[in-house]
Amino acid sequence: MASINDVQQVTEDLEDLVGELRSELQKGADFERLTQIADQISEHADNAAQTFSSVNETLMARIGELGGKRSGNRKTAASASKS
Repeated sequence: MASINDVQQVTEDLEDLVGELRSELQKGADFERLTQIADQISEHADNAAQTFSSVNETLMARIGELGGKRSGNRKTAASASKS
């Protein structure tokens, strides 16, 4: 499972790539290199989005499990009190 630490690493990679992009822009217009950096930024952004999605799905599933257990406990307690 992906974690927040994974997102932090992707974020750091993105920051490095943005710095590289700025540097290339200041040096001059090597459009091939700019395209390569932009592609890498896009890939890292996609990875960040996938990681956030994975973490969110895991958290929501866990919340659902905990909510189901609480509902189950209430139902069991209600059934016991009727008996």
